[in-house]
Amino acid sequence: MNDFINIGLDKETFIYCFIILTGMISLIYFLKLDWKRYGLLFILTTIVGNILCYIFVKLKFYSYPYLLFPKMTIMPFTAITFSFPIMVLFAVRYSPREWTWKIPYYWAIIHTGILFEAYALHQTRIIEYNYKWDMWDSYTWWWIYFLLFEWIGGLIILDNLRKPLSIQHLRYGKLGWALIHFILIITIFLAGYYLGTLQSK
Repeated sequence: MNDFINIGLDKETFIYCFIILTGMISLIYFLKLDWKRYGLLFILTTIVGNILCYIFVKLKFYSYPYLLFPKMTIMPFTAITFSFPIMVLFAVRYSPREWTWKIPYYWAIIHTGILFEAYALHQTRIIEYNYKWDMWDSYTWWWIYFLLFEWIGGLIILDNLRKPLSIQHLRYGKLGWALIHFILIITIFLAGYYLGTLQSK
């Protein structure tokens, strides 16, 4: 049994289990809204996300040193399935109507995601960058993935199934504006610190 399951009290196991459990609960929420449309979007994002990740792992761009099922797979398919696709579902449902406001909206989402990836990279054994891969490569692919499915989601998810953020909440001085700028300032500062530590080594 130990050959198939590596379960302990370490933070990697906790993070994986938290992602999977939260993702499953979130998926149930979206399937209740419209299981055909949100289910289709979930399947598409899952297939693309796992295929891309698998290709990058096989090309040895990065790897996953810690897995719940190390003898059965080379990457955490379940955790990936219940992380990136679920983030896309939330992002599409609440995305502002106008592209002028979608960009700062996704900017905040992607910077938050990259922050957690940086934590996983430096503070856990979940992911490890290898041959010619760095944070900028991840950042670029986050943008490609989310903007692609923002477009696809707009074709699949009907307006009555979405709850776009009001642009009034994103205007100067509003809570949304303050939250987006807080996320961007903090993550850009941390990115600068990260680059500084790399150059000092």
